[in-house]
Amino acid sequence: MYRFSNTVIGFLNLFTLLASIPIIGAGLWMARSSTTCESFLQTPLLVIGFVVLIVSLAGFIGACFNVAWALWVYLVVMLFLIATLMALTIFGFVVTSQGGGVQVPGRVYKEYHLQDYSPWLRNRVMDPNYWSTIRSCLLGSKTCAKLALWTPLDYLERDMTPIQSGCCKPPTSCNYNMPTMAQDPDCYRWNNAPTLLCYECDSCKAGVLEDVRRDWHKLSVLNIVMLVVLIGIYSIGCCAFQNTRRAQTDYPYGENQMTKVRPRWDYYWWRWWKDMRERLW
Repeated sequence: MYRFSNTVIGFLNLFTLLASIPIIGAGLWMARSSTTCESFLQTPLLVIGFVVLIVSLAGFIGACFNVAWALWVYLVVMLFLIATLMALTIFGFVVTSQGGGVQVPGRVYKEYHLQDYSPWLRNRVMDPNYWSTIRSCLLGSKTCAKLALWTPLDYLERDMTPIQSGCCKPPTSCNYNMPTMAQDPDCYRWNNAPTLLCYECDSCKAGVLEDVRRDWHKLSVLNIVMLVVLIGIYSIGCCAFQNTRRAQTDYPYGENQMTKVRPRWDYYWWRWWKDMRERLW
């Protein structure tokens, strides 16, 4: 029984270690594109993934060397990790539930408005220091350079990514032939210089947030699957850990036959409970 329990715990930790790889991969996938440059939600995901990896490795070593207290610590830490991943998933749903593009009449692409997104995300991109980093990343991605060769017909018939729609052109409603009329503030932030364009526009910040929203919704399915897997593994781990404790002294299957090794502290409590049951029955 002990060998079986030890094997179960060893495989349990191995599976948990493997389960951390998709979590890390999900965080890296969010950072894969040089056009989004967002790190609002990918950083916590990467941290959780690496912590799960390290803890699982520690649990696997504990199982191989039969260190019961290390496995107990592993299960406790895994419980906190599951709670953290669940909280992060719920938080991601909440902050990305708002937003989405508005269809432009006569155009294929959509335009995005900053006020449509959650206050938490808006505050992040409105931070000058944070936006400066994202802006530098957008410039380095050369996303807008792809639109430089577009003809007026292309703007009518071709679709754009949220970044291209918000950062690479002024709002479609802008009318520069009548500069005195009231217009979207982004119309006055637009500049034809390749290094300026609409990178300081609210529409550009909204385009970045739309990419965040889309990426997180794609990852939500993976997050939920990982939660189910981790909860299942944790439940099995608790059962296997109890089996391992019983197997170490063989209490449930008879009296401890070890005479040269001092019994564990709870052995005497077990003996007292066994005697009490025999007297009562």
